[in-house]
Amino acid sequence: MDASEFQHLISKLTAEVAGMPLNAELAARLNAEHGPGSETFASLLDACRQGITEGWMCQHEHRGLRYGRVVKPSDITHGFSVDVVDMDNIAGGRHRHPHGEIVLNMPLSGEPLFDGWPAGWSVNEPGTEHTPVVAGGHALVLYMLPQGAIEFVK
Repeated sequence: MDASEFQHLISKLTAEVAGMPLNAELAARLNAEHGPGSETFASLLDACRQGITEGWMCQHEHRGLRYGRVVKPSDITHGFSVDVVDMDNIAGGRHRHPHGEIVLNMPLSGEPLFDGWPAGWSVNEPGTEHTPVVAGGHALVLYMLPQGAIEFVK
């Protein structure tokens, strides 16, 4: 697995969600079709673990967070960027989602909740703002952002 193969893997998923409203209905659909126990979930978790081991994913570190933009928005990913953050009982930087955000919480140890959500998918609607928090364990958190749009807030 390399970054190009990861982009191909994620493009199958972005093809399904492109043009859909980013809301609770989308989160429910993703959890039903691609949630924990699914082939998609296992493939993404394996790819992320491998990418971190090989050093092309989560290559940056700041205040205990390991992170990195894995895929820039492009036609291949239907305009979505993909970031992956390694979070172990920690809060990230406060930010706003101009176009929304699709999140996948992939536990590594314990029973980590991402912003109160268990393993699986959650969706932040356009215009929402939050400080992402993983509590109760260690997780890899994958973020898909339409047009790669994110605004960090002080």
